[in-house]
Amino acid sequence: MTVRHYCQGIGDCHLLHFTKDDGSDFYMLIDCGLHSSVTNNTTKIKEIAADIAGVTKNIDVLVATHEHWDHISGFRTANETFKTIRFGEAWLGWTEDPKDKQARKLDNYKTKALKALDAVNSHLAPAKALSPYMQGVKEGISSLRGFYFGAKGDTVRNARNATVALAKKVKYIEPSSKPLTIPGMKNLRIYVLGPPRDEAMIRVTDRASEMYGLSMNRGHAMSAALLNAVANFTTATAPPDDDVIDPFDRNLGEPLSSLLAAGSSSQRGDADSDPRFVDLRRFVAAHYGDAATKGEQDWRRIDFDWTGVGADLAMQLDDRTNNTSVVLAFEFVDTGRVFLFAADAQIGSWLSWQDLRWKVDGEWVTAQDLLKRTVFYKVGHHGSQNATARAKGLELMDSPDLDAFIPTNQKDALKVNWGAMPYKILLKDLEERCRGRVVRADDAWIGTGKVPASLSSGKGSITAAACGKGLWVEFELS
Repeated sequence: MTVRHYCQGIGDCHLLHFTKDDGSDFYMLIDCGLHSSVTNNTTKIKEIAADIAGVTKNIDVLVATHEHWDHISGFRTANETFKTIRFGEAWLGWTEDPKDKQARKLDNYKTKALKALDAVNSHLAPAKALSPYMQGVKEGISSLRGFYFGAKGDTVRNARNATVALAKKVKYIEPSSKPLTIPGMKNLRIYVLGPPRDEAMIRVTDRASEMYGLSMNRGHAMSAALLNAVANFTTATAPPDDDVIDPFDRNLGEPLSSLLAAGSSSQRGDADSDPRFVDLRRFVAAHYGDAATKGEQDWRRIDFDWTGVGADLAMQLDDRTNNTSVVLAFEFVDTGRVFLFAADAQIGSWLSWQDLRWKVDGEWVTAQDLLKRTVFYKVGHHGSQNATARAKGLELMDSPDLDAFIPTNQKDALKVNWGAMPYKILLKDLEERCRGRVVRADDAWIGTGKVPASLSSGKGSITAAACGKGLWVEFELS
C-alpha cells in the first residue's frame, strides 16, 4: 500500500495506491480541499490536482469524508483538471444521502445554521470599535466560515455537488454488518467506522475523560433567534411582528433610533410633552448618541452583543459536521495489520465505534480490535484536542509498528484562529507511541527532500518515504 499525503496546510488530500491480485493498479482518493483563508489556496489546490492527474488518469474510488471546504473544495476549484480523470465510484457518508430521512433532518439543521451564521457575519463585518469579546466573536465566526465558504463566497454544498458529479456511481456508506471489499483484492477489507447513526453521538463533541484538551434542537432555536434578530436590523420597513427574541410586546418601549432622532415624533404620542420622557431622551442622547460613543461612554453600548450566541452556534455546527466524517480502517487479511484514516471525526464518533462489531469468517471483529492492530494512523482533524480519543482511541493503538501522519500547518492554524494545531499533549503522546515516527505536513524535511533516519530505518509500518518539493510526502506501508 502506498499513500501520497498532500501537504497544503489546513486541508486533507490523500492518494492511496494498491496492487490488485492480477497486478493492475487500484487508486483511491480521500478528499481534496484547503481552508479558504490559506494564502494562494486555489493555486495550491490546482497544483495538487495536476499532480494527481500526473500520477493516474483513473481513480477507482473517490471518498468525500464530510461537507467541509478544507476537505472537498478542490473538486470545485480545480474541477477542470479533475474532469480529465476517470472516476469510478464516489463514497460519501449516509449523512449526505438525499433519500435518507435522518440525513435530511441533519441537512435542514445545517442549512438553517449556515444561513444564520452568514447573516450574523454580514452584520458584524462593518462593525468598528467592538469590545475585545465581540471582536473575538467576529473573528471566530469569520474564520469558521472558511470551512463552509470559499474565498469568493462559493459554498461547500457546491463543492459536494461537484464531487458527486465526477463519479459514475455514488455509494452512501455507514457502519454495517460486514466490511467492504474490492473486486480483485482478496487480501483487503475496509471497515466503515463512521459516521455514527446515533444522533446523540453526532452531538458529543467533547468528553473530559477522552479529550486531550449542545443539542440539535437547541441549534434550531439559536438559528431562528439569530435570523430574526438580523431581520430586525436589516428590514427596510417595520421589523417582523413575530420577534422571538423581543421580551416586550410591540406597543411597549421606544426604538433607540426614535429617541436619538432630534425633533422626531415618537411612537408614544402625547408622551413627547411629558417632562419625564424629555429627560429620558436627553439621557439617551448623552450616553448612547454619536457624541457619547466618541468619548468614554462606548462601554455602555451593546449594539452587537446579541450576535455573541453565533459563536456557540458556529462551534456546534462545525463539531457536528466533523462527527459526520467517513472513517475507514483498511485491514490486510494475511497480516491483520490495520491502517486508519479518521478524517475529522471527533469524540462522539470515536465513542460510537466502541459498540461496532463485524462477523468475519465466523469470528467477531470489534473496533477495539482494529485499533489495537493499527500500524498507521492518519491523525484526525489536523491534530486538534478533541479529534483523537484517548483511552478509547490512541491508548488502544499499542502496536510497536505504529506510525502517524498529521495534515496540519501550525502557522496556518494560528492564522485562522484555531490555536494549537497540532495539540501539544496529543503530539507528545503520538511521538511516544510511534517512537518518533510522526510526520507533519509542515515538517521542514518535506521541502528539502532529506528523509529522517527514523523513517528510513525499516522500523514501523513505513518501509520507504519520499517527498515532492514540499507539495507531498509519500509512504510505502507494510
